[in-house]
Amino acid sequence: MAEPEKNDVHHKALSLNLDPTKFGSFAEIGAGQEVARWFLTVGGASGTVAKTISAYDKEVSDDLYGAGTRYVSKPRLEAMLESEWKQLIAQLQATRGANTRFFSFVDTISARNFAGTNDQHGWVGLRLQQQPGGPPSDIVLHINLMDPTNLQQQEAVGILGVNLIHAAYHALGSPEEFLSSIFEELGTDRIEIDLLEWNGPAFKGWNRDEVHAHLVAGGYAEAVAFPADDQLVPPNEILYKRALVLAPGRFDTVSELHADLIEDTLAQLPEEEIKESKGGLGLFCLSVAGLGPGTPGKPAPIEEILQHIEDLRQLGHGVMLFRAKELYKMSAFANRYTKLRIHFAVGLTVEVRVFEDTYHDLPGTLLEALSRLFTQNVRLFVYPMPVEEMRRRAEAAKLTGWTWNETDGMVTANNLHPSEPLNSLYQYLLRSEFIVAAVPRKALSTSGS
Repeated sequence: MAEPEKNDVHHKALSLNLDPTKFGSFAEIGAGQEVARWFLTVGGASGTVAKTISAYDKEVSDDLYGAGTRYVSKPRLEAMLESEWKQLIAQLQATRGANTRFFSFVDTISARNFAGTNDQHGWVGLRLQQQPGGPPSDIVLHINLMDPTNLQQQEAVGILGVNLIHAAYHALGSPEEFLSSIFEELGTDRIEIDLLEWNGPAFKGWNRDEVHAHLVAGGYAEAVAFPADDQLVPPNEILYKRALVLAPGRFDTVSELHADLIEDTLAQLPEEEIKESKGGLGLFCLSVAGLGPGTPGKPAPIEEILQHIEDLRQLGHGVMLFRAKELYKMSAFANRYTKLRIHFAVGLTVEVRVFEDTYHDLPGTLLEALSRLFTQNVRLFVYPMPVEEMRRRAEAAKLTGWTWNETDGMVTANNLHPSEPLNSLYQYLLRSEFIVAAVPRKALSTSGS
């Protein structure tokens, strides 16, 4: 009985080397030359590698690819891809073009520095032909490096690069198949992909928003961004040094009141926080786990996720789609890119959920979850709710032990009470202003008129 064909990274690189129809160049900045190294060490590299280059010096890089862009950025990657492809075609099209499917692989990576204080991420790109002489197709990834050491991150980039080239030729049946192939031998605990762009016939029929929602639902990213202007950028660029207002929830029905949560909280940000930041930013937050029906933690269908996103963007703010539904995980993610205070703008039912969740994944359950949340420089701005709406939602969620008083038909965070002894902790958080009983601006203007 024949043994099944191996498909690990070694054999992927070797199979590409032994395929006489594929030939390409490699240009890598940062994290070594780990992708090219695989092809150079498995044997038969002359069958695939036209050239490898690593432009670490800034002046050398500028001379090759032009000055004026950050070295780990999408514009730099695009300049690398364009330059390497033009050179490859100019040098080899006449002699090899009739029988060769050319490709250019490029990356620019910021791996972990000695102190571990940098944003450990990178941009990866590939241009390839499906047929000799055919039109090229491009794919670009933004990645986050999750390994704890520089050496492990270099290794992960090498595996990712080989997988990417192999998948672009052999795993294009669907975006799901493509992503699964990219992560073989890696796992989602080593690398995240939070942005994926493409063009050309190789990726015909792919839907951009569906793919990005699948990055989270499939476990390939902790979160992805859907900006209000519909121009996809990675979360690190959106969140970097921003004074954030995050509005999490299911948002089963969308109304102007939801936009008011963000606008009202943005209006209350201290002036000194705005001055220290690159400006205030409000985003809705959805969790693929929190939207799922039936089994707790099961992701919602992609179509339902995208409908929620589209409805919320109509209100004028972007959406962050998260894998997790816990607020402490959302704030931990945002803290990768900003050290300013994070303001959650929520209704009463989201606040109740914070105290009602079981947090089985934490040894300290609720107390540990609250400590993780509020030690991250977080404030909860909790907005009031009509008493009938509060009663309906409490019955639907089968809440027990919570009581409330009403004022003019409204329930506020100040007159909402869990059962003892939790109420004592809740009152402490209120009095310490970790939880703020927010007042909508409309109510303030009415009371002042």
